[in-house]
Amino acid sequence: VQLQASGGGLVQTGDSLRLSCAPSRPILSSWHVGWFRQAPGKERQFVAAISWREGNTQYTDSVKGRFKISRDNGENMVYLRMDSLKPEDTAVYYCAVRQLRNRTPLAAAGSLYDFWGQGTLVTVSS
Repeated sequence: VQLQASGGGLVQTGDSLRLSCAPSRPILSSWHVGWFRQAPGKERQFVAAISWREGNTQYTDSVKGRFKISRDNGENMVYLRMDSLKPEDTAVYYCAVRQLRNRTPLAAAGSLYDFWGQGTLVTVSS
C-alpha cells in the first residue's frame, strides 16, 4: 500500500489545516490508519488513529480537542483536521496503515504499522 499525504503548509498560531491521506488501494474494513509526526531533532510521535470499519478513534493527549481524524469510506481517504495550531505542532506529518485480519484495539506504537507515506510538512509560526 502506498500512501500519499498532503495538505501541509505554513500557518500562524491558532490557524487550522486539514491533512489528507490517499491510499493506493482500498483500505480493508479491519485495518487501521494512523497519523504520526516528527519534529526536527525529535522522535516520531503518534498523533491519532482510526479504525476503518467502526470509525473508533484515538489521540495523543496533546492534540485532544484540537485535532480530529476522520475517514471517508467511499472515497478511501483519511483526514486529519487540525485546529488551534501551536508552534509545537510543527513537524512532518505521516499517515500509516496497519493491516489487520481481526477486530483489534487501536494502537499508538509506530512499529505496529505496516505502510507509511512520505509525509507532509506543517509549520506553525508564532
